[in-house]
Amino acid sequence: MTPGDNGASTPEDDDPFGYLYADGQARGAQPPSGGYGYPNSVSRVRSVGERTYGGQQAQAVPQQQGTYGQPNAHYQAPETLPGGAPTTQQPLPGGGGRGRGSGPNTKGLLIGAVAVVAAVVIGISIAMMNGNSDDDKASGGASTSPTQSQSASPTPSSSVSSSGELPKIDAKALLLEGGTTTASDIKGAKADGGVYVTGFNQVGAKVTWAVNGIQKAGTYRLYVRYGVPGTDADATLEINGKANTQPLNMKNFGNTPEGDWEKGWKTTWANVSLNQGTNTIDIACNDGNQCNALIDQMWLVND
Repeated sequence: MTPGDNGASTPEDDDPFGYLYADGQARGAQPPSGGYGYPNSVSRVRSVGERTYGGQQAQAVPQQQGTYGQPNAHYQAPETLPGGAPTTQQPLPGGGGRGRGSGPNTKGLLIGAVAVVAAVVIGISIAMMNGNSDDDKASGGASTSPTQSQSASPTPSSSVSSSGELPKIDAKALLLEGGTTTASDIKGAKADGGVYVTGFNQVGAKVTWAVNGIQKAGTYRLYVRYGVPGTDADATLEINGKANTQPLNMKNFGNTPEGDWEKGWKTTWANVSLNQGTNTIDIACNDGNQCNALIDQMWLVND
């Protein structure tokens, strides 16, 4: 041997890449023909399906062609072969948890949702009860539904109602004297059925309203709805048989055309002094009065 060259007498002195260098080629180094690019390496390529478990070699199972998505009848899982992997699923650390393949806890979600809905319903019910209670307190517990003593449209009356409302009367409920009578051929009267008093345009004519149940003596305002044919009129107003110093003014307010009874409906008022209990109110056509008028309604209000 030459100095520095001991040859390839031992495996560790054998340079696997000697064929790449001139001195290696001079010694006859050849490119490797084994596996993985190393000289004398052993190829460990196995047949498809051949697998070793625990030192035993499983036999390759021939591939069977089947329908996509359907299990192969001849397929054998490695766990079924001798020495195969264990099939028992190991529990996850921490215990008590759901398995990897288990779905969401829908029962718990459903119970939670029901609890939330129940809480909302209870809250709304309590709020509504409190609101109704507050409304009752604000209104003094009184009902808002109409009653016989509280009606949307007042009816003719000769006495004070139980609600304290002062009375009102229509023409057909008045006591008629001196040739007065009722009619309904002229439109525009507000009394029930459109009935009004006519025949008042003569001396001696009179209508009387008997008012009962005045709770307190004092001054009240008497309203009279009347009709004139475009001309002024007046009458004598008597309270409990005593005439007022001033006549009841039934002027042609608004200057409606003369002779037009339908457009001649007006309203006038006068202060009257009433006693507690029963009173009589008379409207009379006396000497000196201009009485060409129709009488529709009368009512009282507090002055």
